[in-house]
Amino acid sequence: MTTRGKIVIAAFLAAVLYFGINKLIASGLLFKKAATESILLNSIELPAPAAGARTTLAVPLAPLPGAEPAETGTAVVWEVMAWNSQMAGMLANGGPRSTQGSSMAANGLDLQIVRQDDVAKMQADLVKNALDLQNNPATPGLIVSIMGDGLPGFSAVQEQLRKAGTGLQIIPYSCGKSFGEDKLMGPKEWLDNPKAALGHTIACYLRDGDQNIALKWCADNGLKVNPDETTYDPEAVNFMAASDFLVAAEKYILGKPESRVKVVKGQNTGVKVDVLADAVATWTPGDVNIAKQKGGLVNIVSTRDYSNQMPNIMVTTKRWYDAHPKEIEGLITALAVAGDQVKAHPEALQRAADISAQVYGDADKPGAYWLRYYKGVSEADRRGEVVELGGSKAFNFSDNLTLFGLNPGGTNIYAAVYKTFGDVQSRLYPKELPSYVPLTDMLDLTPLRQLQEKYRGKTLAPAEAPQFAADDEIRQSVSRRAWNIEFNTGQSSFTPAAQRQLRQLFDDLVVAGRLKVAIHGHTDNHGAPQLNEQLSEDRALAVQHWLEGHGASAFPAGRVQVYAHGAAEPVASNATDAGRAQNRRVEVVLGN
Repeated sequence: MTTRGKIVIAAFLAAVLYFGINKLIASGLLFKKAATESILLNSIELPAPAAGARTTLAVPLAPLPGAEPAETGTAVVWEVMAWNSQMAGMLANGGPRSTQGSSMAANGLDLQIVRQDDVAKMQADLVKNALDLQNNPATPGLIVSIMGDGLPGFSAVQEQLRKAGTGLQIIPYSCGKSFGEDKLMGPKEWLDNPKAALGHTIACYLRDGDQNIALKWCADNGLKVNPDETTYDPEAVNFMAASDFLVAAEKYILGKPESRVKVVKGQNTGVKVDVLADAVATWTPGDVNIAKQKGGLVNIVSTRDYSNQMPNIMVTTKRWYDAHPKEIEGLITALAVAGDQVKAHPEALQRAADISAQVYGDADKPGAYWLRYYKGVSEADRRGEVVELGGSKAFNFSDNLTLFGLNPGGTNIYAAVYKTFGDVQSRLYPKELPSYVPLTDMLDLTPLRQLQEKYRGKTLAPAEAPQFAADDEIRQSVSRRAWNIEFNTGQSSFTPAAQRQLRQLFDDLVVAGRLKVAIHGHTDNHGAPQLNEQLSEDRALAVQHWLEGHGASAFPAGRVQVYAHGAAEPVASNATDAGRAQNRRVEVVLGN
């Protein structure tokens, strides 16, 4: 064969081989196509579902971040407590410092995560950072994460920041929330009889999130509270101050008494009594320490019940926030991408837990520990009593639109939380918190709205929402409270004075977003029994309709049930005007 013939045959074989291999590859027989495609770490948008795909939206698994620091981007420090609500932030960063391949690095941030359990130190660090930024605008910014319901008390630092020429600013995005791990733990009899808590003492860090759980439970059950942690009131629920949430648990575990002056009806008796911590308001690992080291307490109420109470709220200074709009958008995007991953993929959650262990730095608590209590478990305590421990949730972008009420017909859940607990703390502790900063002075939702508009019509992972069945009765009551909602005489219409009570009821029920609501209508005995029963039903329905009309998203179908009792269940004598006024009431029961 001539040389020319060999060249022709070789060219022919090469062409056959080239097109044949391409066809084989295209067929998928040689290399199988990945079941999921990677997604960009700097985008919230997910791949659009293929035509005919199932309605269930699957979030593709993104490449996990590397371990080496990226060492690029704008330097920022993020101070966090040891709290599982930050799982999305951990994954987003890839490590204690932003790593190569992390969503923080992809969005132009070099974030250093530092553990800080001391709230007072966080406040001091914000003031120092404000002054450092004033002297040198290139100073790395500082962001701190706190319990959302504790922000009114935290806002007391505003005066110091004003002296530094700036103020507090909320990052308009939450990376997650407590969902069970923050709780009031107490004797088992408190579950069935909340009044058994009177004359007993709860150890906690005062004027912050965990005490708020106890205060709300007391208010919802009509229990008197003694706000003075230096005295003892046998007719009220008392508190024992702790320097942080772990020390609160230790107060119960060690059982060391405190000497207090006994007060009765606000009067100092001069009598000294020894007071022990009978209960604790704490969070993981405080609840785990109680169960493992002593036991004897069960969950009375937690953020699984008050499910909207404790979002992880990130705050910084206006000085840094106003100078870094690009970084704010990048931070939100990075957390949103990681939130989808943590919620959808066990391997992403596991990686986040391992990073948490690195950040928190407890030698006896590896990633598996934080993973276990992020999910929440039921375990037997040292005395054999089964208790629920841990429990948190990661948020994605859609969860944040729900939290801040940016969807059509939405309720600004966080605004309700902030006002509810700001009012409680200010009323109980007027000296320490005579007032608190209005939320509108600190919260600017513009960046979140801009991203919402940017991704409008795109494929986004959905938000989580509680589901309620209309025919499900409340089996386990958390609280029962009578509300003095004024109606016009003989009618189901409200008086102008009723609006304040309705607004407070609305906020309280928004905080307890996972609990069912039973509204019980009652009348006095004036009038025919049949008419009274109808009136009590109409009034309970009026409350239901008011709540749903002011926040449909917070009161979805099936959450609220109405019961009519007429004059059948008086709480006072109908022989006096005062007694009849007490009997004309609406009682609200919360439960599961």
